[in-house]
Amino acid sequence: MHYIWTFLIGGLLCVIAQILIDKCKLTPARILVIYVSAGTFLTLFGWYEPLVQLAGAGATIPLTGFGYTLAKGVAKGVAEKGLLGILTGGITGAAAGITAAIVFGYLMALIFRPKAKK
Repeated sequence: MHYIWTFLIGGLLCVIAQILIDKCKLTPARILVIYVSAGTFLTLFGWYEPLVQLAGAGATIPLTGFGYTLAKGVAKGVAEKGLLGILTGGITGAAAGITAAIVFGYLMALIFRPKAKK
């Protein structure tokens, strides 16, 4: 049943983004900012954690999950370092994901060569 919830929640987040692209004419960059901000604010109010418990990767992998990770990192940073944790906690919490994106992006750039659009 956990896999079904993961698929449904992750799929629903993707469907919402697609509707925003089609109906509101938002650019992908704006949707990225909306999703990361939404994940952060939902975490702030304690509403995203139950979704993570229900859907697991269906809630943590999409962009809202990145906002969730940043907010959790900031909360931990503030608990450990006080106000300085506001600046350092989010990056510390998301460091593994950011590093993976950079490393795998670099590897893909080495393996594949982009082709010019015609």
